[in-house]
Amino acid sequence: MTPSRLSTFFAGRGAQLAAIRHDLHARPELSREETETANYILQHLRALGLDPVACVGGHGIVAAIAGRSPGRAVALRAEMDALPILEEGALAYKSRHPGKMHACGHDGHMAMLLGAASYLASAREFPGTVYILFQAAEERFSGARAMLEDGLLQRFPFDGIFGLHNWPGMKAGHVAVHNGPVMAGTNEFEITFRADGGHGAMPHLTGDPIVAGGYLLSAIQQIVSRSINPLEAAVITIGSFQAGAAPNIIPDKAVLTGTYRAFSPTLLAHLRKQLEAATQHAATISRTTASVTFDGPDFPAVVNSLAEAELVRDAVRELFGAERLTTLPPAMAGDDFGVFAAHKPAAYVWLGNGDESAGLHQPDYDFNDAILADGASLLAHIAETYLLNNGIQVEIQ
Repeated sequence: MTPSRLSTFFAGRGAQLAAIRHDLHARPELSREETETANYILQHLRALGLDPVACVGGHGIVAAIAGRSPGRAVALRAEMDALPILEEGALAYKSRHPGKMHACGHDGHMAMLLGAASYLASAREFPGTVYILFQAAEERFSGARAMLEDGLLQRFPFDGIFGLHNWPGMKAGHVAVHNGPVMAGTNEFEITFRADGGHGAMPHLTGDPIVAGGYLLSAIQQIVSRSINPLEAAVITIGSFQAGAAPNIIPDKAVLTGTYRAFSPTLLAHLRKQLEAATQHAATISRTTASVTFDGPDFPAVVNSLAEAELVRDAVRELFGAERLTTLPPAMAGDDFGVFAAHKPAAYVWLGNGDESAGLHQPDYDFNDAILADGASLLAHIAETYLLNNGIQVEIQ
């Protein structure tokens, strides 16, 4: 295995990868609905001579690529789902499903992983096994957790796992690798305040859910600013506040939804506890009742293992040169790759989507086709490097 062999393999495949990416972009499917996407991926994997296993944790797919001899195993992961966003613009491959859009680049991630699989399946210049892992339901319903619950580690026992995410605002093709935290642990919540409701001219006869929500909005700001060390990062955001339909009626219900984020499990638990306490205080002072529901257990932060991160840096240096490596601070955005990283040594890296790229989750976003071959070759090189080292980790510099 040499970087030159990888470069030669992918030199003429940019257009092919772009065609795959455009096909996937045009057929976006939301979390837990990835039927057409899964069938598309299965067809491509079978065309490579692989025998993929479908429906792992829902619509997830795993394909094994055996090397030239026995050895350890490594997994490469990409996400499959799209977002409930109405796409803007007039791309030739624009979403055919109004209100659904690949606005986070998962179409590009899938195309790159299929590209890496095509090289690895043809070369097989490594010992052990590479598991090609397509994960459904990353955006909303933790497909990573579903795959683990479906016996992923027992059925496909890998020793380490790697993935990448495109990153708008970073120079195209440059790679950011973090030691430790990459993206925050997260959860989402819904809070409902209830009262009898009544006429706006007689507020003394009922509690007021709108007032309760207002108290909560104020209290949430104090959770972060007054109960957390200012040197630690934490966020609580209310994304919606729905209540009432008329100017002279006190409604019987107000519903607030939001998210909280932090890098440590302890701090995530603290945010959850304080949010529950603040909700009950707001309910008491406004004479309402309240309920809080969370989107299951907290999702862990994405945290790179140090040795795996250094392995990726070495792979970048060998493939592209040290000048393509860059550093960025961690982001408070979340990704359920952290679920995998909590179980196995892992590294998750950012691949620059371009300085002029629209932001992730925006209706005018589009993945940069120019980085497809770079991402595919990097994933393949990481897998080969890991297995050629027989899972023995590189020295951390």
